[in-house]
Amino acid sequence: MEGEVQSWGRNQNGQLGLGTTEDSLVPQKIQAFQGISVKMIAAGAEHSAAVTEDGKLYGWGWGRYGNLGLGDRDDRLVPHEVAAVNGQKMVLVACGWRHTVSVASSGVLYTYGWSKYGQLGHGDFEDHLIPHPLEALQNSIISQVSGGWRHTMALTSDGKLYGWGWNKFGQVGAGDNADHCSPVQVEFPDGQKVVQISCGWRHTLAVTERQNVFSWGRGTNGQLGHGENIDRNTPKIIEALSVDGSGCQLIESSKVEPLPGKIWVSPSERYAIVPNENVEGDAVARVRGNGNDVDVPENDVKRIRV
Repeated sequence: MEGEVQSWGRNQNGQLGLGTTEDSLVPQKIQAFQGISVKMIAAGAEHSAAVTEDGKLYGWGWGRYGNLGLGDRDDRLVPHEVAAVNGQKMVLVACGWRHTVSVASSGVLYTYGWSKYGQLGHGDFEDHLIPHPLEALQNSIISQVSGGWRHTMALTSDGKLYGWGWNKFGQVGAGDNADHCSPVQVEFPDGQKVVQISCGWRHTLAVTERQNVFSWGRGTNGQLGHGENIDRNTPKIIEALSVDGSGCQLIESSKVEPLPGKIWVSPSERYAIVPNENVEGDAVARVRGNGNDVDVPENDVKRIRV
């Protein structure tokens, strides 16, 4: 409530912001934010970002691709303010694997960092070391952003969803499997408007105004929740889920009762929310992939610094 930030876990490149490169097994307060109220935080693979209550943007951790927005490719062991936003007050921030996305109070979207697959959305594949406004969406007010491994999604205030970047598995949702270096609009049945988005590593989820949950992208480990192990390059509704104001209900099983409270669908690398008919009383289960994903380069998962 006071805007204090704590961090823990892997810290090879200072992504915990504690001033060291030692891992931490327990949460530790980031002293650099002493006296600064933080509004929002985001974590990439090995870098982190934050937006303060007064609209300032910070970055720290691994900075090889300019993903800290500080104008260079150096690592930072503690949070540093991003000065290149020219006085714009930031309200949102999200991290991809090696890139960062932020949104100003005016609704203008900025991206920076790695862009080998067009994940910055500027119409090219050039890295940007400082935040760069996304001209393709300059006439839209961005209300939500999410970063995947190498793709990016942005939601406008009028419920339109746009995606760009790496699209080998259809995770952008454009109906093809070609990479997109500029935003493309994702179409939904009956023109449904989107109210919430979240990127997984190589797949994407969205909730529409009708409380329908859609997924698309990599599906070989069941992470799309469609009861099959195939990729999809356009949004498909997850028939087993209906989301309402009180919780999540699996509507295909008569044995399942609505869960109390609110369940937020939050994808990770190889997990999906699916019906589990084998565990009595457990309406939702996490299903893990078999780990035999040959499309993930080993040096991307366990990178060796040079």
